[in-house]
Amino acid sequence: MNYRHAFHAGGFADVIKHIVLVRMLTYLQDKPAPFRVIDTHAGAGVYDLTSDEARRGGEWLTGIARIMQARFSETTAPLLKPYLDIVRAFNPKAELKAYPGSPLIARALLRPQDRLTACEVEPKARKRLIEALRRDTQARVVDLDGWMALPAFVPPKERRGLVLIDPSFEQKNEFERLAAGFSEAFAKWPTGSYLLWYPVKSRRAAEALARDVAAAVSAGPSPGKCLRLEFSVAPQQAGAALASAGLLMVNPPYTLAGELKAILPELEKPLGQGGAGRFRLETPKP
Repeated sequence: MNYRHAFHAGGFADVIKHIVLVRMLTYLQDKPAPFRVIDTHAGAGVYDLTSDEARRGGEWLTGIARIMQARFSETTAPLLKPYLDIVRAFNPKAELKAYPGSPLIARALLRPQDRLTACEVEPKARKRLIEALRRDTQARVVDLDGWMALPAFVPPKERRGLVLIDPSFEQKNEFERLAAGFSEAFAKWPTGSYLLWYPVKSRRAAEALARDVAAAVSAGPSPGKCLRLEFSVAPQQAGAALASAGLLMVNPPYTLAGELKAILPELEKPLGQGGAGRFRLETPKP
């Protein structure tokens, strides 16, 4: 799978991932102690939805564009507000033309005592990310492969925080690298929170990843908890665009499962393509 993010920015997979990211970071804000966000495959930072790539993919039209126009219940609206407020801040004229990537969403939720480490090796994406975070004393862009950065940067000196692992899945062994990289990092920092993203094009690969991560969590020096979410906007067809994506949340906030049970049913209709979407939320087993 070749996942050049400029084609997919603002699509359903971004929406789901970033809603969860914001909920996890919002929870970290509840305590005054500083935290660090480590983004191992950070990307370009901000994506132009009027670019040729975004227009060709057009995924944002059935993703963030629909969410911005949707109405949500009194329970769900406050949970989505921090995420949607960040997106609106990048579109001050109320016309959707830009979409922030994970590092810029994380940066928007940092307090003065918090820090961001964003890793990106692709030269053009790294240059754009540096430009987006220029002169930012709380954010650091690192020219280091995410798989090398993962064990190297944990535990952070703050001892609190979140590691986002969102690789491009351009290599055939990316699922295996994700499982191995997470296991190595978790062994070094079992009390940290982790958010792992993956595409669901191979059910076998997705199931193996969930089992491997759950096994690492349960066997760790300080066993944590793991939550699994998969969201599908349509049945996955061979050779077609991605229609299902997953997240593994390790050491999630105790509030997260309940929040997602409120949020996800209200995303099925606006994000569904040719019908309502569907989700599964569960605790994976080794």
